[in-house]
Amino acid sequence: MSNQHSAVEEQSKHHKHEGPKKHIIAFIFSILLTVIAFAMVAAGEINTTFIYIFLVAMAMLQVFIQMGFWMHMKDRGHIFPIVSILFGVVVVFTIVIMAEYWAWW
Repeated sequence: MSNQHSAVEEQSKHHKHEGPKKHIIAFIFSILLTVIAFAMVAAGEINTTFIYIFLVAMAMLQVFIQMGFWMHMKDRGHIFPIVSILFGVVVVFTIVIMAEYWAWW
């Protein structure tokens, strides 16, 4: 029993719980980004090209926040999921570009 207890103590020394503070800040920031995106679209009198670029930038920022704080990709030991996600993004972009090229040809 003492071996299990010492293993749990050893694991708790390496992994410190960060608490809800960062999660609450990330949640508020995500809500704020969503409200800004809705406000930009609702304004209606802004150049549509600028709105598209702005919305894509906001979506990318939202993805980084979600992956960093909710999926804990900012922590150590998550290199394999990060590489897998990046590989998936490259595959999807390649498929989309090839499909567009095929349709235009």
